This record gives sequence, C-alpha cells and structure tokens, in this order.
Amino acid sequence: MTWLPEVEELARRTALAQQMGGDENIKRQHGGGKLTVRERIEGLVDPGTFAETGALAGKADYDEQGNLVAVRPANFVGGLARIGGRRVVVGGDDFTVRGGAADASIGGKQGYCEKMARELKVPIVRLVDGTGGGGSVRTFETIGRTYVPANPAWSTVVEMLNEVPVVAAAMGSVAGLGAARVVTSHWSIMVKDSSQVFVAGPPVVAHGMGEVVPKEELGGAQIHYHNGVVDNLAEDEGDAFRQIRQFLSYLPQNAWQQPPRSDPIDDPARREEALLSAIPRNRRRPYRVREILGMVFDRDSFFEIGTGWGRSVVTGFARLDGYPVGVITNDSYHYGGGLTADGSEKMARFVDLCDTFHVPAVNFLDQPGFVIGTAGEKAATIRKGARAMTAVFQARVPWVTIIMRRAFGVAGAAHANTDGLNLRYAWPSGDWGSLPLEGGIEAAYKRDLENSPDPGALRAELEARFNAVRSPFRTAEAFGIEHIIDPRETRPILCDWVSLAYEVEATRLGPRWRGYRP
Repeated sequence: MTWLPEVEELARRTALAQQMGGDENIKRQHGGGKLTVRERIEGLVDPGTFAETGALAGKADYDEQGNLVAVRPANFVGGLARIGGRRVVVGGDDFTVRGGAADASIGGKQGYCEKMARELKVPIVRLVDGTGGGGSVRTFETIGRTYVPANPAWSTVVEMLNEVPVVAAAMGSVAGLGAARVVTSHWSIMVKDSSQVFVAGPPVVAHGMGEVVPKEELGGAQIHYHNGVVDNLAEDEGDAFRQIRQFLSYLPQNAWQQPPRSDPIDDPARREEALLSAIPRNRRRPYRVREILGMVFDRDSFFEIGTGWGRSVVTGFARLDGYPVGVITNDSYHYGGGLTADGSEKMARFVDLCDTFHVPAVNFLDQPGFVIGTAGEKAATIRKGARAMTAVFQARVPWVTIIMRRAFGVAGAAHANTDGLNLRYAWPSGDWGSLPLEGGIEAAYKRDLENSPDPGALRAELEARFNAVRSPFRTAEAFGIEHIIDPRETRPILCDWVSLAYEVEATRLGPRWRGYRP
C-alpha cells in the first residue's frame, strides 16, 4: 500500500543514467586523458552540492510487456550546485553518448539550464565537449528527415550575457554550436593539448575545403589562446576548474548585485619602496608591469585574463582591501605598450565585462598611442581602437587612472571618460602630450633640421629646450593633471577610493542599457 515499488524503480532508472555511454565509452574517455561529465562536475563544484535536473531523460527501450530493459541517457548533464558557497547552474556534454551530438532531450535539458540560470539570476558554467547540442548526420537517419537548423534557446543565451556571469570551458574537440557556446560567454578557457575549438572539424574541412589537417593544428590552443577565441589556458582539467572558481569569485551573482568582498588579508596602508624605481628614467626602457601590480593590489590577488593575445594590453581582476576591481594596463615589452587592433578588442571586451557586473576599474596607464605603420593600418587598428574608446566612454562603473608614464595621442586620451569626473593620479614619471616630443620635434622642425649644418646638435638643443616643458609639474600648475603622487602612496590611495566606489555603484545596480558584446 505504499509507493515503494515506484521509488525503487526511480532508483534503478537513476542508476542506469549514471552509467552514461557504458563502460567501454567511459574507458575510451579516460584513455584520452579526459574525465567524464559527471566527474567534471564533481571536480568543479563544492562537494555534495550538485542537484541534477532531468536525470531520467533519455531514450528508453522496453520489452513486449512494457518493462524497461535499457536506457541511453541524454548526453547533457546539468543542474544547480554551489561554487565557493554560492549557487550556480552547471551543465556539460556527455561525450560518452554519441560524442556529445544532439540526442534525446539534449536540447530541452540544455535550454532549460540556460533559462534556469537566467530566471534564478545565478551564474552558469558550460562544460562543452563535442558539438554542444549541435548536429550529427546520424540524427537524420534516426528521425527520417533533415531540418532547417536552429540554435536552441539562443535568445536566452544572448540576453543572459547582460544579466548573469557566463563561463564556458572547451573540454574536448568542440565544433559548430559547441564552439559558438564557448565564445558566447564572459570568460572562456580551454585545456592544453586535449581541447580544440573549430567551426567544423577535420573531416568536414577535408571534404569542404580540400585541406587535410589534424585537429590540434586546426583548432588547438596554439591558435585560439593567441587570437582571442578563448581567454585563458589550463594545464589540465583540474587547473581549468581552479581557474573557473577563481574567475567567479570576483563577480556578483547577477547584474542586480555587487561583487562580494573577501576578508582583507593585506595592509591597505602598505607602501612598497620598490615602486620608486619601478619606472626607468630612460623612457625607452621597458619594465615588468605585473610586478608593479603585485606591489599595489592585495597580495596574490591578480587574476590575468587573455594573457596569450593582444599582449600590449594587460587585463584581469584583482582585489583592493578585499574588494574586487578590474585592472587594465600596458605591457611595454610588446609594441612598447602601444594599442594594437587585438589589444583594442581585448580592452573593449574587458571594459564591457567590468561595466556589466559593476566591478570598479583601475587603469595603470603607460600608453604611447596606437601602433603605427603598414601592419597597424592593415589590421584596422583605428576602427578597433575606436571601439575600445567607445567602450571606455560608455562605461558607467567607477574608474580611476594611475598615469605611470606615457599618455600620448588619441589612444592616450582614451584612458578614461574624460567628459566625466576623470579621476587621475600621476606619478612623477608621467610624460604626455598629443604626440611624443621626440617624434614631434622631427615633424615640427623638419626644415630647420634639414638645413642645419649640424642637425644632431640642433636636435639635442631642441630636445633640451622641450624637456623643460614636458615636466608633469608644469601640467599640474595649469591644473591639467589633478594629482601627482609619490608612487608608494598608490595602494593607500586606491584602498581608500575603492570603498567609496562600491558605495557609489550600489546606487545604480541592474543591467546596463547597452548590453554586453561577446
């Protein structure tokens, strides 16, 4: 007189679903150095917190008496869990069932998880392996027809970018719709040597383009980590899970909340003596900008995003007195820190990310200007640079600029929304203008130099004359720069600013009017 038989049947069906694609396919997955989707979810989320949605979905086989004899589970596993104590939706493709291609209920399950993240206003993590819900020609044989393609729940995929953090990890060979799901995110990662991302895999490329190419050469990390298709690279799957957890720790649950402050672990008044010599007196010498970031932000809190591409621009998250902040700076070891086409795209995406989730931004500026020459022109640097400038001027998140060294030209002028408060602190090493004096002297005094009996002496005389005017103190006298500070005071000033920035941003929470551009 109880429902025990049905409960026992539920347990049996659940156990069948846990078998995924069967022992042989699981062994093949492990043989390729990869975890199964259930092992991945277990390795990513807080222990014991995963509550699966649609665990019984799949294709069932029954005997003539209507008894269940076998189940092929849907090859997508998803549900609610916790990461760092906070709720998330996590879902992934089960490559052991038809290589992650479209199968029974996969569209419904995956789309349901997307809707669940959006409506519950929690982050979503996609563990993509295969086509990510895309097609397989075997499906045509199964259903007995072809179909006009559609991207399931894609409006939700796009709209949720304005509302909740979206993380995507390429965990294997990811093609088609799976690749689109990887890049339509706020942050993406792939695993070194074991994941590839492509529009179409090697067999399709060989047939359609006549190009025979191995999958790693077609879509491996050596391509996509360096062209911006993915943001970060993991050494192995465990490292990918660690980075996902760290990335999410800097962001709020949704656009209606602020990022969580962690317990302060560092003295907000810390003053690093090494900052006095961090910028070389020789303006042509590069320096290690990440060492400067380490001296200013909370110790070991800098999490870099997009290290492998757009390398003249450095972006990432860090903490000031426990508060998450976005970080933008220039790496003088690449194009002198100048703004390239790739660097512009990287900067624009990161500014949008900070603005979408109310993360105050700190710009450590050493910008010599757009990278010039034929290569820069062919890469459409000015158009992509204008997009980066637009992102900066559209951003409403609190922003502060630390001018470490150069601020030249149109790119230098895009250090902040200069029509707004434009909060700036310059170091004594600051050097700015419409263009560098060295090149400007050559342009302005070209005829004099050409006609001079000793062009070298005249150039030296002109440079000495202009060096007196280029002093940042001259600019401060005209209130052209609001603050010139001792570099050692940078951390105390920023730690004081960040609490006020969070108070201000608390008054304007919610999605931004313009949306997020992936």
